[in-house]
Amino acid sequence: MKTRLSNFLLSLLLLGIFMGNAQEKFGGLALYTVRNDMNKDVKATLKAVADAGYKNIEAAGYADGKFYNMSPTDFKEYLEEVGLNPLSAHQGSVTLENADAMMADVKAAGFEYFVVPVPPMGLFKYDAETKSLGMTGGAANLADIINALGKKASAAGLKLLYHNHDFEFLKDKDGIVTIDYLLEHTDPEHVNFQMDLYWVTKAGKDPVAYFEKYPGRFISWHVKDMDTQGRFAPVGEGTIDFTRILAKKELSGMKYYMVEQDQTFDGLEPLEAIKISHKAIKELGFN
Repeated sequence: MKTRLSNFLLSLLLLGIFMGNAQEKFGGLALYTVRNDMNKDVKATLKAVADAGYKNIEAAGYADGKFYNMSPTDFKEYLEEVGLNPLSAHQGSVTLENADAMMADVKAAGFEYFVVPVPPMGLFKYDAETKSLGMTGGAANLADIINALGKKASAAGLKLLYHNHDFEFLKDKDGIVTIDYLLEHTDPEHVNFQMDLYWVTKAGKDPVAYFEKYPGRFISWHVKDMDTQGRFAPVGEGTIDFTRILAKKELSGMKYYMVEQDQTFDGLEPLEAIKISHKAIKELGFN
């Protein structure tokens, strides 16, 4: 009888420990943060992401019908094995011609959101000399493309989001603020947005002001901090007031978020940076 009672109590203890650990898994990580590690060892890196406490992931490594050189189903199965949820995928190489096949792969891998990370189809521009981002073709052209992709995503059982950088928040040569144009000329039934809080701040704009002007359109956030030099920083180690922004979560429409850090500095490795950020998002009240 005592042995049975001891085994029962031990089982309860182990269950409590397991549930406690499970409850610690929350939040998402944009795998672009650890892209170099992913290129070296996909499975070990995903395991490290799970061990760091993340629950959801956003992919940023698709080519030739595969995610990080794994078939969509193999990728999905390994994520399940390590306890990660495939929530969204950045698909920068999408075109109107390849979208249907690409979206079928995204769906097969278990993702819910198809994210257009930059103006697609050659419209995105990077000036290496000034290290500035931009686009060609104009806001109206981009809106037409995004609307068409949004309808394709809906037909494929996915939800399409457009992800911003800083240039969309600045006036173009025609005096148009691209992000405003997109918000006003895309169909929310098929197109919504992933707000990158760093890049909005970098552009000198206020995320909360956009939530107030366009409520419910920002389904996802990229959460990353900015240091005093304007560089990417782990969450909680920079100048962005996440508490103020998080208070407007419902107004924004945010359903999920992804920690992201495009670059690390001063010897900090990405796999260490994501641990710092995960601790901070818990302290800030993200869940």
